[in-house]
Amino acid sequence: MAIPFAPRRGAGAAKRRWFVLLPPLLLALLLARPAAALVEGLYCGKRDCYEVLGVSRTASKAEIARAYRQLARRYHPDRYRPEPGEEGPGRTPQSAEEAFLLVATAYETLKDEETRKDYDYMLDHPEEYYRHYYHYYSRRLAPQVDVRAVILVSVCAVSAFQFFSWWNSYDKTISYLATVPKYRIQAMEIAKQQGLLRKAKEKGRNRKSKEEVRDEEENIIKNIIKSKIDIKGGYQKPQIRDLLLFQILLAPFHLCSYIVWYCRWIYNFNIKGKEYGEEERLYIIRKSMKMSKSQFDSLEDHQKETFLKRELWIKENYEVYKQEQEEELKKRLANDPRWKRYRRWMKNEGPGRLTFVDD
Repeated sequence: MAIPFAPRRGAGAAKRRWFVLLPPLLLALLLARPAAALVEGLYCGKRDCYEVLGVSRTASKAEIARAYRQLARRYHPDRYRPEPGEEGPGRTPQSAEEAFLLVATAYETLKDEETRKDYDYMLDHPEEYYRHYYHYYSRRLAPQVDVRAVILVSVCAVSAFQFFSWWNSYDKTISYLATVPKYRIQAMEIAKQQGLLRKAKEKGRNRKSKEEVRDEEENIIKNIIKSKIDIKGGYQKPQIRDLLLFQILLAPFHLCSYIVWYCRWIYNFNIKGKEYGEEERLYIIRKSMKMSKSQFDSLEDHQKETFLKRELWIKENYEVYKQEQEEELKKRLANDPRWKRYRRWMKNEGPGRLTFVDD
């Protein structure tokens, strides 16, 4: 009985192995690079930097500099004069310029110790193609100025801008308060009690003009307001410690202080179960209201006393207070004529309404 023809198992297995190995082989062929030590686009290209300068790999810095000066004088485009019968890369002004640039590139490569080490490593290990590209371009594209100096100058500039901006806001606030009758009258009374206004109106040889007297009185009033009124919040007197530069310098201290404070808080109130003091209660209230320290400090003392009397550090009491404030705001807006006009405009002519004007 004849046996039908069947393919051999060994041939099928060999084909399957070829199909499995084919993708890695193709990938290797695509990624394969020639193992030549000199690569176009790196350092001196296809030329050896040592051969360009005419020195050996063991040459010292002085020998490399001497060879560079000789070749630079020889191939400088402004001074180049071809000698009769000269052969080589510098027979014309254009080729002399190319030779000069090649000599300069070779010198820039070999004069620096780190760059020279990378170049020698490339000559000894030509197969590490991508590593050579990485080291070459990482050094070439590295910033010439120290990044730390740039950051320091930037922080100092921002700090200076902060200080002058805050001081300008503080001066404007003092000038405004000096025009408010309530504070101006009080400041003038204090100036009269201290005899400061009489000094401004001296007669005799030291007599001043009306403009000078007015300016001096204004400065006296402003100085009294500065000394008597405690301005808080965003218009307070600028402090050096609030500048960005000092905040960065004091950041480790603030971080350590916060860690110590947090550990004490956990130990005293969570573990030992102590009652909150006034400072701790105000802190919890401020966090519940989502206010910054400067914003909370700008509140009046009677407002803080109200918060403490209502025990707003307790979550349930704060929720009741918050609901009351929202209801009060709604009532105030409902009785506000400007708010009524705005709602009427939104209803009749606000966004989303199309109107056609007939000519």
